[in-house]
Amino acid sequence: MPRRTATMLASTLMLIALLCAGVLIPVPYSELSPGPTVNTLGDHDGEPVLQISGRKTYPTSGHLNMTTVRVTSADYRMNIVEAVYGWLAHDNKVVPHDTLYPDGKTEEESTQENAEEFSQSQETAKVAALKALDIPVRSWVIVSTVVKGSPAEGRLHAGDVVKAVDGTAVKEPADVAELVTKHKPGQDVVFTVVPAKEQAAAEKENRTATKTEDITITTARSDDTLEKRAIVGISAGTDHTFPFSIDIKLADVGGPSAGLMFALGIYDKLTPGSLTGGKFVAGTGTIDDDGKVGPIGGIQMKTVGARDKGAQYFLTPADNCSSAAKDTPAGLTLVKVNTIDDALGALRDIRSGKTADLPTCTVK
Repeated sequence: MPRRTATMLASTLMLIALLCAGVLIPVPYSELSPGPTVNTLGDHDGEPVLQISGRKTYPTSGHLNMTTVRVTSADYRMNIVEAVYGWLAHDNKVVPHDTLYPDGKTEEESTQENAEEFSQSQETAKVAALKALDIPVRSWVIVSTVVKGSPAEGRLHAGDVVKAVDGTAVKEPADVAELVTKHKPGQDVVFTVVPAKEQAAAEKENRTATKTEDITITTARSDDTLEKRAIVGISAGTDHTFPFSIDIKLADVGGPSAGLMFALGIYDKLTPGSLTGGKFVAGTGTIDDDGKVGPIGGIQMKTVGARDKGAQYFLTPADNCSSAAKDTPAGLTLVKVNTIDDALGALRDIRSGKTADLPTCTVK
């Protein structure tokens, strides 16, 4: 065989071997790409995203779109070819697998966590919107989760209302941990609670729950710190009762990042006129009960997805601004927001045409 032919054959076989290796060898990376964007003022799958009853609502116009990011599943194993393509593609982002799925988290665990965060974001969005409208909301501290195998297992239950710890009234979720950690591991702590079933019955009958129980739990030592910190094995959260019904109908979405846009959509439907003035506004950001906007992941994927759908303005959490501004899609204005009041002010400028006054994002 001529040397030239042999060399070409060897090179071809080497190339085939490399391509096969690239396809077959998994690498520890995952991929993010722009996901669907949904108008919180509009319909999704044939029904309104925001459904409010028991309170007067008003016509809306324009868009207040929440945005999402698609990610490869926890079980998906990317190969070298896909990783290189993702690194080169402008609209995709390749990140270490453990960034999205830390501690070996399974797809089922990740989906469950995202669903819980999404549900919580809906509740905080409702609270933030009603607070911005000076509409009273009743709130109380509850047991959110009970750790399996912890001292609280079988004694406290998710949904129990925590009225007091050791006789000291509880007003915020953080109060629970503060009062428990005043003890040393092995000491008893007394929880005064309204059982979850009693609370549910009271809400159904539109009355205030009055039946309480004192439950004594022996604390254990935390294993996540060098300090001898006392724990009982629960996480505390907040539950609310709203003066009218607000339902958010949006399936197949997870995580907490739609909070801001849900809150603005609710605000718009409960107030005369249009928040957007008919403009196409998208955005993202977590939101807490007091209306503070928090950062999210995948910001550049979300701005790309929003612009592809026609967004002109993008409400951006202040902590994400610098990252988003590094690669802003052409024709999209990134507006920095720290709170729901910032977002409402920006929307006022957008609908009135005072766009020069907008606090835009810049690269630090």
